[in-house]
Amino acid sequence: MTFEIVFVLLALLGMVVALIMDKMRPGMILFTVVVLFLCAGILTPKEMIEGFSNKGMITVAMLFLVSEGIRQSGALGQVIKKLLPEGKTTVFKAQLRMLPTISFISAFLNNTPVVVIFAPIIKRWAESVKLPATKFLIPLSYATILGGICTLIGTSTNLVVHGMILEAGYEGFTMFELGKVGVVIALVGILYLFCFSKKLLPDSRQDAAKTEGEEEAHADLHRVEAVLGARFPGINKKLGDFDFQRHYGAEVIEIRRGGQTFTQHLEDEYLREGDTLVVLADDTFVQAWGESSVFMLLANGKDTEPVPGKRKRWFALILLILMIAGATVGELPFMKEAFPNIKLDMFFFVSVTTIIMAWTKIFPARKYTKYISWDILITIACAFAISKAMVNSGVADAVAAYIIGLCDHYGPHVLLAAVFIITNLFTELITNNAAAALAFPLALSISSQLGVNPMPFFVTICMAASASFSTPIGYQTNLIVQGIGNYKFTDFVRIGLPLNIITFLISVFLIPLIWPF
Repeated sequence: MTFEIVFVLLALLGMVVALIMDKMRPGMILFTVVVLFLCAGILTPKEMIEGFSNKGMITVAMLFLVSEGIRQSGALGQVIKKLLPEGKTTVFKAQLRMLPTISFISAFLNNTPVVVIFAPIIKRWAESVKLPATKFLIPLSYATILGGICTLIGTSTNLVVHGMILEAGYEGFTMFELGKVGVVIALVGILYLFCFSKKLLPDSRQDAAKTEGEEEAHADLHRVEAVLGARFPGINKKLGDFDFQRHYGAEVIEIRRGGQTFTQHLEDEYLREGDTLVVLADDTFVQAWGESSVFMLLANGKDTEPVPGKRKRWFALILLILMIAGATVGELPFMKEAFPNIKLDMFFFVSVTTIIMAWTKIFPARKYTKYISWDILITIACAFAISKAMVNSGVADAVAAYIIGLCDHYGPHVLLAAVFIITNLFTELITNNAAAALAFPLALSISSQLGVNPMPFFVTICMAASASFSTPIGYQTNLIVQGIGNYKFTDFVRIGLPLNIITFLISVFLIPLIWPF
């Protein structure tokens, strides 16, 4: 075993441990590992920074802006209000109206803004019709994940894998190619939620005492739920040391974490990403911090999303539809012949859509940097470099040979299952893009050593990296609904693990039939 292989394996092990322990943001952890590879001579400076100019990474950046444009148009809030049944209904009937449409929307938009907009509205609606909000919030998150696996732009992971495929010299995914298996998984997953979510999800966990006395004493104050984001400056600090009231002009009266509610000795509680703080604040709190990246979600029991005119909503939706249609038609042979000098792919159309949205003020162009999740972009760019280091050092070939040796007598189907399990475990423990970065070179090397078509392995990585159902930490939307729904960790395991298994079985059976070895 060479020095390079040992060095890369130890660095990757340290990276996984640091990601699990949440020592820093994922982007900085991956960037640290990439710098170590540069210092060891495993990566050249050119290889280190190639990911920052990758079309997949830049496409993800612009899709953040397109999603923000749709959010600020007010279209999503209007959609969910029309979906929610008025008057007396049942959990099943309400889910039947909501979940398929939510999955369809998330196939074309970033999952996080969909959940941020829908979760408070659904919770408020559930309380008004006397149904437990807990029966809807985890299904909301899962529906967005299931929708995301159906298209190339449904999740950043698909675009990351697509970019790696292109770099490896293969033809990437078309707009709806992943839908051949993704739609089946989504339909079965939604059917599973219809049948079992009512039994497997808990009834509403009551909020702590509403502190009516405090609210009466301060008539201008009301309760606001604030879910802490990664950029919240008080992460890993005691509430007493951070002094939330001095920073934000609001008083913390309750902390929710993992299904537990803390109301006593709050000053001694350490603040964590994903914690839900219940604060007493005036009307200016949500206005001042509603668009801040320090909070993933703010809910005060009122509509806080913008409600612009119909013209702006329809214009934003038409732009989105034209973007999707253009990227789909642009890949057809007759379009390639008609425009030989222009590549009419998703990158082209999302670039055009972003510029139109900026100049027509669908999102505030002066604030465009606020709407991009830079940590995700740095994670993606570093993922390309880490993948390259695994190839350069020989780690990919060595680990692939070891896996092949374990499954030598069982054929590529068992190796496909092994790739799914490895990727899925990583995505539950760390992040989906980092999981794809680790799995891709292994999949490429396994297919190369077996002499089979690598495409089934690439598709499997996309499915496995997105199938984060069993833990709240694997996917940001799970973290958001955990706080606002006051779920326990075990709630996700109970309903999510069977969904992981369903995704695994469908993927391993169906993918080789559609993309033969």
